[in-house]
Amino acid sequence: MKKTITFSPAFDKRNSNPSKNYGIHGVEIRFVLKAELGAVQFVLATNWQLPHVQKEFDAKQPDSRFPYMFHSPMPHDIGYHSYKPMYEGQEQISDSCEYLDGKPCYYGGSALNAERYFDILKAEGDEGLWKALEQYYKDVFIVGDYDEDN
Repeated sequence: MKKTITFSPAFDKRNSNPSKNYGIHGVEIRFVLKAELGAVQFVLATNWQLPHVQKEFDAKQPDSRFPYMFHSPMPHDIGYHSYKPMYEGQEQISDSCEYLDGKPCYYGGSALNAERYFDILKAEGDEGLWKALEQYYKDVFIVGDYDEDN
C-alpha cells in the first residue's frame, strides 16, 4: 500500500463577477492510501488562511452558532476512488483520476463520517490514521460491506 500526504495551499479567488468568484479556502491536507483495487482518502480543511483573509476573519464578530467556523480544523471527507462501480447505478466521476494513475474513477465519500477519522488522528497521530485508513480500504474493497452510516 502506498501512503501519500499532500498539502494544498490556501487561496483567495473572490471576484465581484459571480461567474468568476471561486471563493476562499485554507490549506487542505489529504491523506491517500492506494493499493491495487483503488484508493481511500481522508481530507482535512485546516482553516489556515492567507494572511489578509485571516485578518478579515479575525476582525469579524464570530457567529454564535459557529464560533470556530474559520478558526479550527474541519474534517470534510473520508472516501474512496474505485476503478469500477461499487454499487448499482454508481456513475463515473472522472475519465482520468489522479489517485488511480489517470484511469476512470468512481467515487464515494462522506463528510459526516470524516469526524471519526479526525478523532483518530488527534488521539493516535498519523500511525493511527493510517491503520484506520487500511481498515477502511479493506471494508470498501475487500469485504465489500462498508456502511457509510456506521
